[in-house]
Amino acid sequence: MSFTFLVGGARCGKSRLAVELAERSGRPVLFVATAVATDADMDERVARHRRERPQHWTTVEEPVELESVLLDASPDATVVVDCLTLWLSNLMLAQTKEEEIVGRANGVGRAAAARAAPTIVVSNEVGSGVHPPTELGRVYRDLLGRVNATCARHAHDAYLVMAGRVLRLEPTEGLTVA
Repeated sequence: MSFTFLVGGARCGKSRLAVELAERSGRPVLFVATAVATDADMDERVARHRRERPQHWTTVEEPVELESVLLDASPDATVVVDCLTLWLSNLMLAQTKEEEIVGRANGVGRAAAARAAPTIVVSNEVGSGVHPPTELGRVYRDLLGRVNATCARHAHDAYLVMAGRVLRLEPTEGLTVA
């Protein structure tokens, strides 16, 4: 069992690292994309990510039901989930309640940790940047912090990716931060 959690800012190399780790596993790869292309910018981002992934990988586009995808994945496949950031957006747009979202994040973390094959989950860190000027922005920032902490608590390894560099994050035994 190997669950790796990658967190960091936008365009810092998280997704690229996830792709490299999955390729190194030597296993078939299931890539779980949570993005929903809703405008030209998102269309380009989705296209760029598709180009960066090996063509022989299986891709599942699932904006909401991550735990189910993890539970149904082939036990031999490495699974890459990219990313919790957009998954949270999708849940918030569906007006999912905060505690249900945190419960789902816990389920995603448990399912990822229980898999026999490697699982790599990618998320953004948005709490280290500019203070959001809107209430919705602040709710999103705070809830993503809870989602990340909840999911990462189950990870065997967690890394902060920043400026193309990687920093291992140590677990906090006996401390609940979410």
